Amino acid sequence: MSSFFENKRVVVTGGAGFLGSYIIKGLQKRNCTNILIPKIEDYDLVNINDIVRMYEDMRPDIVIHLAAVVGGIGANREHPGEFFYKNLMMGTQLIEQGRLHNIEKFVAIGTVCAYPKFTPVPFKEDNLWDGYPEETNAPYGLAKKMLLVQSQAYRAEYDFNSIFLLPVNLYGPGDNFNPASSHVIPALIKKCVDAIEAGDDYIECWGTGSASREFIYAADAAEGILLATELYNGSEPVNIGAGFEITIKELVEKIVKLTGFEGEIRWDSSKPDGQPRRRLDVSRAKEYFGFEAKTSFDEGLKETVKWYKKNRK
Repeated sequence: MSSFFENKRVVVTGGAGFLGSYIIKGLQKRNCTNILIPKIEDYDLVNINDIVRMYEDMRPDIVIHLAAVVGGIGANREHPGEFFYKNLMMGTQLIEQGRLHNIEKFVAIGTVCAYPKFTPVPFKEDNLWDGYPEETNAPYGLAKKMLLVQSQAYRAEYDFNSIFLLPVNLYGPGDNFNPASSHVIPALIKKCVDAIEAGDDYIECWGTGSASREFIYAADAAEGILLATELYNGSEPVNIGAGFEITIKELVEKIVKLTGFEGEIRWDSSKPDGQPRRRLDVSRAKEYFGFEAKTSFDEGLKETVKWYKKNRK
C-alpha cells in the first residue's frame, strides 16, 4: 500500500451506496482519514447550488464520482429521460466545479453501457465511438460517456487531472435487490429465493437467455478504481473488468443451483435481451496501473447468495 491517500481529503459521491461501501473500506485500508460522503438528504448533486455548497463545505483534494441514477433494462426503458438528465447534470457540474475549486484529481466512473451495441468482443476502449449504444440503456450510457469528452477537453484546455474508468456490471454482497431497479444477478437471486419460500414451481426470466454478460465482484472493482486513483493520470478511458463472459442462460442455471430452487425456468422472449454480448478487454488496466480482478465468479456468486439469504429480512 502506498501513502498516497494518507493526507488527502477524498469526497466519494455515492459513498453510501453499493460500490461506495467497498470504496470506503478500500480507502480506510489505505489509511485515508478524511473520507467525505455527500448524503442525498444534504446535497442534491443534480442541483448546481448544492454542488457548489458541497465543494465549499468538504474542500476535497480528490473526488471519486460514483453517484448515479441506475437500474436494469426495465428501469432504463421506463426512465430514459430521467436517467439521461440526472446523470449528465451530476457529472458535468461536478467536474466543472472541481476545476473551479482547483481540486487535484477527479475520478469519473463511466459504464459498459457506453459501448456501441455491436462492439467487437472483447470490447477495447478504442471501440467506444464506433456506433450507437444498445437502445434500452443508450440515454444512460451516453450521459456517462459525455464525462469522458469533458475530462479530455478539460485536460487539454485547463490541464485538469480527470480520469475516466469503465466498470463492467457489478455484483456482490450488499447489492441492490429491489426488483424495480436491480440488475440481473440480484434480481435472479431474489426471484429464486422468493420462489422457494412461496412454493412456486417456476420462475420467469426476461429474453431468450442467449445474451452474454461479464461481471466483476464489487470489491475487485473498488480495488481497480482506487489503484487508478493512485497511479493513473492519463486522458484515455480504461476498462475495469474481470475479462470473461457468461450467457444469461448459464447464469440462471448457476443461481438456480446455488439457491436450491428446483422448479422450471420459463423464458419470456417478448422481453428484450439487451446488448447481445459483453466482455471487456482488460489489458489496459493491467498495463497502466497493475489491476487484475482476483475473485472467481463462482466464489463471488456463492458469497452474494449467502449474504442475501442472511440479510433479506
